Formats: sequence, structure tokens, C-alpha cells
Amino acid sequence: MPARRLPRAPKPWPARAPHHRVRPRAAAVAAFALALALAPAFGHARDPVPFTAHEGLALAVDAAQNWAADARLIYLENDEPVGEGGAAPRWGYLFFSRTRNAARGYSVRDGRIAAAADLGFDLQAPPLPAGWVDSAQALAAAEEKEGARYRAEHGGQLATMLLLRGAFRPDDPDRTTWALVYTSQGAPTLFVVVDAGTGKVVRTWQG
Repeated sequence: MPARRLPRAPKPWPARAPHHRVRPRAAAVAAFALALALAPAFGHARDPVPFTAHEGLALAVDAAQNWAADARLIYLENDEPVGEGGAAPRWGYLFFSRTRNAARGYSVRDGRIAAAADLGFDLQAPPLPAGWVDSAQALAAAEEKEGARYRAEHGGQLATMLLLRGAFRPDDPDRTTWALVYTSQGAPTLFVVVDAGTGKVVRTWQG
């Protein structure tokens, strides 16, 4: 009788993960273009210190409001892999200005604005409200619900964390949510949606 195959232990947080992306709305499609625009090669003598999404927000807001006083955050996503504690070496923040009728993105890395770029097309999206839970809390909720199990059973990894409004809650389209995307070569992608106001998981699916 063949030996029973035991589940693998959770895969360590990778040094680099594939950037699988989810784009349910125009704002998300725009952010894909933004990520491509803000992806220069970095040559650092030392590794940058990872930080949570909220820890890089003030720097991005200052830069955006120098560009346009009415700039408001509409989207953010990890620009480099997220590790333990919901921290990444680089996060991308997308802002929209009504007066300029334009969107501009800022990539924060190593305590500075690493890159900035205007979108090459029109975009209007609702601003993210204040008070959203940080990436650390969102990741902890996703891991407890399904993420850790998925990584253990399928050798998977977290590929993407993104925050936006009105995309993943058809029952409440004005709600701001974190979406965490886990990928594996041996299983369908896992999506975990976390309410950004409460920090609770509200939806999971694979596909």
C-alpha cells in the first residue's frame, strides 16, 4: 500500500513572487498600467527595509498634494512582494485630482519616492476613505481564514495585495476592501477579500 502523502508545511514568504493581478474595474486596469510605468530596475548596496502600506502613505500624500492640492488616494498595491507582518519593500499609491482631471501614481521605497508617473488616459474613481486597516491586519485576517491553509496544501504564495473602493462587494459597492491574491502552480488562484473598515474577511473564492 503506497505511503500516504502528507501536506507540505507553509511555504516561506518568498524573496520575490509573481505579480498576479486582478482588475475588476477601470481603476484597477489603470493601476496595471501604472505599475508598468513605475517599474525601473533598482541597484541597491543594501536591502531596503520593508514597511506596511500605511507607513508609506504620508510620503505619497505629500508628493501628490504638491502635484495637486485636491489629490485623493484612490488605489494602492504592493510593488514588491509582501512578507510577514504585511510589509513590503515597495508600495504604489495612485491619486486622482478633479481639478486636473488626471491621475498620478507614486512608488515609495526605502523612505523616499522611488518613482512617479502620470496615467496616459482619463480616469475617475472614488477616493478611499480614511481609517482603512493597514496591510498587516488585512494579511493576518486572510492568513487565518484561508491563506495559510492554501500555502500549506498547495505550496502557494501571496502574490498581490491591493486596496480599492467599490470592486469586490456587489452587495455594498461603496465599500473599501483589501483583496489578497494567492497563487500556486498546482491549484487555482485563491482570492481573499477583507473589509478595510473592520479588518474582517468577507469573501473568499478560488478560480
